[in-house]
Amino acid sequence: MLLHEDRLFPADPATRAVARRLYGEVRDLPIVSPHGHTDPAWYAQNEPFPDPAKLFVVPDHYVFRMLYSQGVALEDLGVPTVDGTAVETDPRAIWRRFAAHYHLFRGTPTRMWLDHAFATLFDIEERLTAANADALYDRIAGRLAEPAYRPRALFERFNIEVIATTESPLDDLRHHNAIRESGWTGRVVTAYRPDPVVDPDFAGFRDNIEALGALAGTDVSTFAGYLEAHRVRRAFFKAHGATSTDHGHPTAATADLSPVEAEALYHRVRGGQVSASDAELFRAQMLTEMAAMSLDDGLVIQIHPGSFRNHNARLMTRFGRDKGADVPTATNYVAALKPLLDRFGNERALTIILFTLDETAYSRELAPLAGHYPALRLGPAWWFYDSPEGMRRYRELVTETAGFYNTVGFNDDTRAFPSIPARHDVARRVDCGYLAELVVTHRLDEDEAAEVAHDLAYRLAKEAYRL
Repeated sequence: MLLHEDRLFPADPATRAVARRLYGEVRDLPIVSPHGHTDPAWYAQNEPFPDPAKLFVVPDHYVFRMLYSQGVALEDLGVPTVDGTAVETDPRAIWRRFAAHYHLFRGTPTRMWLDHAFATLFDIEERLTAANADALYDRIAGRLAEPAYRPRALFERFNIEVIATTESPLDDLRHHNAIRESGWTGRVVTAYRPDPVVDPDFAGFRDNIEALGALAGTDVSTFAGYLEAHRVRRAFFKAHGATSTDHGHPTAATADLSPVEAEALYHRVRGGQVSASDAELFRAQMLTEMAAMSLDDGLVIQIHPGSFRNHNARLMTRFGRDKGADVPTATNYVAALKPLLDRFGNERALTIILFTLDETAYSRELAPLAGHYPALRLGPAWWFYDSPEGMRRYRELVTETAGFYNTVGFNDDTRAFPSIPARHDVARRVDCGYLAELVVTHRLDEDEAAEVAHDLAYRLAKEAYRL
């Protein structure tokens, strides 16, 4: 068996029995996935996934970054290059390399997601190895050719109630249009990710602003016009189902400049040759501006700072962004968020969801902030890793100050579609194990624990994201 029925449950028999009962109440709840990075074209076109390598290896930096760390070239894993130079195109060869290195994932969350998909989707009962790589490739490839394994069918099989994709303001959302016009009832919504037009360090930033203005039909030569362009595009995204914005800034810095100061800053960053301090200040100001817009249009704000993105300059040049080289950095939320919170922290109509890669901030900063300000909620702090240990630490360090109800349940950060059920299953098991310990130590009655388990698995995410 690849999957033990008691995986991730407490070792103590009495506690494990409670965890089993709690899990039995939530295991089959619908999946709400409000923070995702799957490709909307999958659902729009509903074409078969091409092969096992392109399903499990090529698009998933959680997989190929581990192989790269052990000396496997991304070219040999079929990861496309920026300039279109040749990479491995034989999916079976890619799969064989993956299988030969499968031992590298021992003890990792990625191993759990992969085994879960292999077992539940393809009825595989043996561990992937170099020896059985071809046989398992053939089994998976054969299933992928069946109509039951197309994206929409899997969406329904996974019991996904709603999933959000993430698009730039410059995206025309054609795939979301196609989904709506197809008559399919699966709910796929977009999220507004403005990094390309709010981060002066983003490649092509100046051209991106001009493109934003052209799409919005506004004059972006002034800061007021630039902000209006965001309002127009946010309304366009909202009309396509968006309920949230998403901001991946290097830090949590916010600012609240005067109109004169903001206008002068905008002209500096738009003019090029921007300093590092101006770039940081502009990002900071734009978080506060986005909060102001959210009070008007109701979009929930997601902020996940603290990642040194694309740390590997060589990979960034050759393969582009998001190739597994995002490294956590220390984050100061208390001082960084103060300007925004001074202005909007007490607004009950505003929801700002904070994520982190900096576990040292759990109990010291994030829980006290979310446990006080009405506008703040805590996202699952393990979103980058989907780590069982991280999930457990988060609950232990956050709950005593912020409780359960200043958090927003589970959000998966997946790019690999088959891992979505596995990630939610892991979160439900870990949460049920944590709640079971509260029950057996007489800090929570079991009926209350069952209600909390349901809220963490389903209700909190749905309500926080206004889905």
